[in-house]
Amino acid sequence: MTESPPETLNDLLKGVAAERPDQQVLRFNAGGTWTGLTGRELAVRVRNAALGLYNLGVRKGDRVALLAESGPEWTITDFAILSIGAINVPIYPTQAVPQVEYILRESEPKLLMISTARQLKRASAALDKFPGLPVIAFQAIPSLESDLSKLEAGGARVAAEQPELHDHLAAAVKGSDLASIIYTSGTTGEPKGVMLTHSNIIFNALAAGAFLKIEADNSMLSFLPLSHLFERMVLYLCLHFGVQINYAGGIETVIADLATVRPTLMSAVPRMLEKVYGRVLKKGALGSALERRAFEWSMEIARRAGALENEGRRPGLLFRLERMLADQLVLGKIRDAFGGRMRRLVSGGAALPPDLALVFNGAGVPVLQGYGMTETSPVIAVNTLDENRIGTVGKPLPGIDVAIAEDGEILTRGPHIFKGYFNKPDETKDVFDQQESGDAWLKTGDIGYFDSDGFLAITDRKKDLIKTSAGKYIAPQSIEGLLAQSKFIEQAFVIGNDRKYVSALIVPDFEQLEEWAKENGIETTGRAELIKDKRVEGLVKSEVNRLTAGLADYEKVKRVALLPNELTIEGGEMTPTLKARRPVINEKYREIIESLYPSGSEG
Repeated sequence: MTESPPETLNDLLKGVAAERPDQQVLRFNAGGTWTGLTGRELAVRVRNAALGLYNLGVRKGDRVALLAESGPEWTITDFAILSIGAINVPIYPTQAVPQVEYILRESEPKLLMISTARQLKRASAALDKFPGLPVIAFQAIPSLESDLSKLEAGGARVAAEQPELHDHLAAAVKGSDLASIIYTSGTTGEPKGVMLTHSNIIFNALAAGAFLKIEADNSMLSFLPLSHLFERMVLYLCLHFGVQINYAGGIETVIADLATVRPTLMSAVPRMLEKVYGRVLKKGALGSALERRAFEWSMEIARRAGALENEGRRPGLLFRLERMLADQLVLGKIRDAFGGRMRRLVSGGAALPPDLALVFNGAGVPVLQGYGMTETSPVIAVNTLDENRIGTVGKPLPGIDVAIAEDGEILTRGPHIFKGYFNKPDETKDVFDQQESGDAWLKTGDIGYFDSDGFLAITDRKKDLIKTSAGKYIAPQSIEGLLAQSKFIEQAFVIGNDRKYVSALIVPDFEQLEEWAKENGIETTGRAELIKDKRVEGLVKSEVNRLTAGLADYEKVKRVALLPNELTIEGGEMTPTLKARRPVINEKYREIIESLYPSGSEG
């Protein structure tokens, strides 16, 4: 690390180039061969791309939109935008096209960087509305005049003529300057542009890295989209703390990338961990009766090991011997699924089912749940290797204040707090709680509490809480997390606001369900017919009853409806961060939901 902490993200990159000029700081798979960029090479490419943008008229304070999949080009473009004082407006590569249009219209970028011809075609309906917007792609596309290679070549010519220009432009950027406008997921309405400064993001990256005690010899696999601030901040953190970054090729290659890279550090979302967990369960169910019993026994050993570790208790000799045997039978294979060297797997974005956390931690894959939001740059709290309390999101980062309001809402203040929503002063005012003392606390919208040891626990989103017609409050996300533990359930959406009882829309895991149907002699012509079979509905309902057995009676799911298709980002039901857009789902499936509540029905 540098002797004095960086004040801007430009300072951070300058430090990386100075300290690791000949070490590969970024690695990626180029046509089947892993290659990389050294600190010096990254800095040169950033300089050239930055001066290329400057040559096109991009100036300090201008906004540049970035619609692209993750990879080294994303990072080069990001730093290039920042280094001339411009503002990066990232757009998710999976963002619904109407929302792409909305973001472009509201943010009014000077220029759009886009990744591929496929992405250009996908977004064409939105881009057609902005005929005067210059577009530059990462790859050469015949319909576009320029690409990243040409942009860098033009910048290199400027650098040759004015060798001090880039350093001068980068040095003119201050910590208080805007670095990014990031549009939030929009679970209840249109996205809002969160304005974050260099200081906001630098504080969070340095504080999180120090709190987690990140060692310089780590190797990170970057899998989440860099348009997600969590992954982007982790990348900055890794660059600063000397961690080598390896870009996964995408969802299709992540399993192979884990085996090749064998990372020690990774950020993830619960959905990814649930899928890995599901594959583990599926493999465990394929063997003979003896092998299945050995698998189930080993998984229970992992749960017990995770629970002992969570409670800070030392295992006895007999259990240590059992743990060694379970390790040879099953648990070692779980570690191998993550490359065999994972030291920290930091999970954020949504609640992590406790059973899943127990199994992974007990199997030797340290899963650390954290919490934050785009408006907080983004991390507020996170568990660490030294203090990992399953069922919580850890303790707040040093330098951050967190309080619980009278109604249970989590409030926070500190150098991580954003500067407001772009062009939305009223919405900005609404999200702050102005105290009589004059202090302004950010209202997170989440409900939670501190346990007796100072660990923060989240119960649900304030707006998502369900109030039944009997006046009982229910946290739907915790119930949905329980249901997601079934190998037969892909997605669950809990309903019950102003209703007599709780119901759920469920998308089955059709791969598992079709295997089960075949084993039980159920023949159908497709998914729509399969979910109408009473035996299938009975199977799913029995899974729901099993997983919610420990809930209060008013929280239990009384009725379910099975859906033939997954809830998706493209369909508008999910945000790019895979959170449910509840108003959209309630409206889209209104008739099905009403069928779960026939006239006069009782809980």
